[in-house]
Amino acid sequence: MDPEPEPTSTRAGSTPGRGRRRRTVRAYALGTAVLLLAGCASMPDRGEIRPVRASQGVDSQVRVFGVPPAVRASPADIVDGFLEALTGDDPQLETARKYLTKDAAESWKPGAAVTVLSSGLDRFAVKGEKEPDGARWKVTGKKLATVDERSAYQPETGGGSYEEFLQLVQVDKQWRIATPPSSLVLSESDFQRIYMPVNKYYFAGGTLVADPVYVRQRSDPDSRMDPTTQTVQSLLAGPSKWLGPVVESSFPSGTELREGTKSLSYDGQNTLRVPLNGKADNVTQPQCQKMATQLLYTVKDLTASRPERVEVLRSDGKTPQCAVTEVAAAAIANRPRTPVYQYYVDADSHFVRMNLDVTNEDQQYRPEQVPGPLAGTPAFKVGSAAVTYDERRAAVVSEDGHGLYVVPLVGSGAMPQPLPIGRGAKPNLLTAPSWDAAGDLWVADQEPQNPGLWRVPGGVGVPQKVEVSGLDGGLITSLKTSPDGVRIALLVQKNGRKNLWVGRVERSDASAAPAVSVRELRPAAPQMADVTAMSWAPRGRLLVVGRESGGVDQARYMLADGSMVAASLPGATELVAVAVAVSEDEAKPKPVLADSQEDGIVWLPPGAQWRTAAAGGRSPVYPG
Repeated sequence: MDPEPEPTSTRAGSTPGRGRRRRTVRAYALGTAVLLLAGCASMPDRGEIRPVRASQGVDSQVRVFGVPPAVRASPADIVDGFLEALTGDDPQLETARKYLTKDAAESWKPGAAVTVLSSGLDRFAVKGEKEPDGARWKVTGKKLATVDERSAYQPETGGGSYEEFLQLVQVDKQWRIATPPSSLVLSESDFQRIYMPVNKYYFAGGTLVADPVYVRQRSDPDSRMDPTTQTVQSLLAGPSKWLGPVVESSFPSGTELREGTKSLSYDGQNTLRVPLNGKADNVTQPQCQKMATQLLYTVKDLTASRPERVEVLRSDGKTPQCAVTEVAAAAIANRPRTPVYQYYVDADSHFVRMNLDVTNEDQQYRPEQVPGPLAGTPAFKVGSAAVTYDERRAAVVSEDGHGLYVVPLVGSGAMPQPLPIGRGAKPNLLTAPSWDAAGDLWVADQEPQNPGLWRVPGGVGVPQKVEVSGLDGGLITSLKTSPDGVRIALLVQKNGRKNLWVGRVERSDASAAPAVSVRELRPAAPQMADVTAMSWAPRGRLLVVGRESGGVDQARYMLADGSMVAASLPGATELVAVAVAVSEDEAKPKPVLADSQEDGIVWLPPGAQWRTAAAGGRSPVYPG
């Protein structure tokens, strides 16, 4: 028996000329016992034999290998085998290359991008006047998203279609593909099996910003790097194109991993050592520590063994250049502090706060009216509000939606005058406000004749109308700025539906340009037909309440790039607003808050069910 036997094939039938047959070999490891579905592996003595399709949402730990082309395989089998081999885990996609001509196999670079389809591919033979039967094939599908060369996920808007032609030629009487697709083409289920979402981190001013990307769950077929090393390589290559204009990297241009680095591992003290090339040898200690901070935040969620310390090595691969611990990195990253209170508007339209303890199941809920001028003005009715991250100021919108006030949450005194938002003395209807990390205040005016997004610098300056590119006639009905200050989530109503978009916040020092603008809106929940509410969550995610087409309401965590994360919340059918603390202090977890149409203000302790905190309350918020 050969040590590496040629795998046999398992085929699933298909209608001739349509669809594609799946030919797959999968290896399962159970403890020390390994079952290989291979040419000389032992066969079970009972049970039925059934074909297995790679696009049926198999476990992410299953290894998939394509099957080489058979001798004198038909053009249909060549096309099917090649498309199946694209989902394989073999190095350099060697099996897929066996279906190509020699020149095509040498020049083909599928790792540059990935096309994600909502389902599988259809393929059809295209007959030409001068071509033999089966020489040209058309492959089609519904495009869901693309992953570019920077590993960034971009949802497809408008239901785009995928279409490509494969030209076959005969080489020594064997059919081979001369024009392969320019990128990997995967169904959504295969993409989720092969790739996983990770965050890499860059700086915007002094604040660390999450930049979501996708890497392979196992070794990359091209580079042979493990997932941690792939992620670090992506970090060093720079931010995604979408986020690039508003963030910067601490790594000098041209910085890469030391040549030959394929794997990064932890030592016995949970320290990750990262060897870099000579481009980073001469940086200052403060810059090196910022580099190490980017590395630590980027890799700490990748494995169960999270790093407690990251050490940057010089180009010799041995000499330490600098190091940071989790505590030191947290100070450099300038992440949002853990909030003290939860806030909401009670049944009497007063702005109140409480302190929920997720570790105490028997606690009594004792909300109190917030201190400051609001406590001394019982006649003032609050419609919605937002609190700064230091919890020293609140922005409140009056119950009639016409006035925006910035009120201190310390001391006493009279209510201030409303801020002049909108075209007239009174705007038509203001959304709930939102504070960003820089202390700027944001709100949208829903006046039908002159709607707009407004920003109040520092919460005290002259309100400025913000240009938003890509609204296309939509009306902003809700907004939330990200804790890093470089993104804003907008709930936009158009044609009777509400969709969620995320825009990039650009700040300009040029006198001729707007001081602040929102650019390149992209869908943040394209899977949902209608969105009800949203809130930013830790690690650059969004908690979105909405309904998928033909489905029921649900609350689901999603990445800001529009790709879906599996975690969802139970019992979300009656929620009209949600609030999540964006701090990442795991030692002091804060519960999710929500406004339930039936129960008022409810909260969700980790691993438990919803509990009522205040019947009749509304508009729950955390600082931000």
